[in-house]
Amino acid sequence: MTARVSPTATALLHCFLFVVLVQSAPISPASDSPPAFREAAERVKMLVEKILRDLPAAHATVINTEGLTLDPSTQTTNLQMMVTSLGIPNIPVLKPLSERFTLDMCVSRMSAGGRLYQGLLGVLSERLSGLTDLQADVRDLLTHIRKMKEATQIGADSSDEIQSLDLASRLHGNYEVQVAVHVTLTQLRSFCHDLIRSLRAVAAYRLRAAGTL
Repeated sequence: MTARVSPTATALLHCFLFVVLVQSAPISPASDSPPAFREAAERVKMLVEKILRDLPAAHATVINTEGLTLDPSTQTTNLQMMVTSLGIPNIPVLKPLSERFTLDMCVSRMSAGGRLYQGLLGVLSERLSGLTDLQADVRDLLTHIRKMKEATQIGADSSDEIQSLDLASRLHGNYEVQVAVHVTLTQLRSFCHDLIRSLRAVAAYRLRAAGTL
């Protein structure tokens, strides 16, 4: 006589088989993203690390005004007032990836930031020497961020629009130039640190996404 299997036992068996199948299923590679995206992101990372290495030397070369150092604790209220009067835009905000801050938004803000600092360095390099190498690195950085966008077919959004720069008309003397360069390099350093964190977050996000397939 054939033993009857209860509905409860059948359900448990199905659950067990499902778990076994999920655990044994191959996990996609960390990067489910196109190879072109991964290559561009790696190049962006290398350029950001280079900028961070070279930035202190560039700052020391072009800044000769006392009190303008890369040490955040030396920043004063007066300096912040100067930043406002010079009209230097804020750093584009890069947030952790989520449903509200998507990969598209993240890469678009990377692009906006690259174009912002490309513009600022372009204006400042007309007033003093010593920024050429940083300019070239930021230009290359922006090129590879564009490749990231192209690889994932990311379109422009409102955060990708660069704020207009009116810096040149406000640089009346050497002190204004010194402050503008100092602030630009300080903000560029912070932006590069944000880029590093965002690139790591993108890699981790891809890992999680691949693991849920």
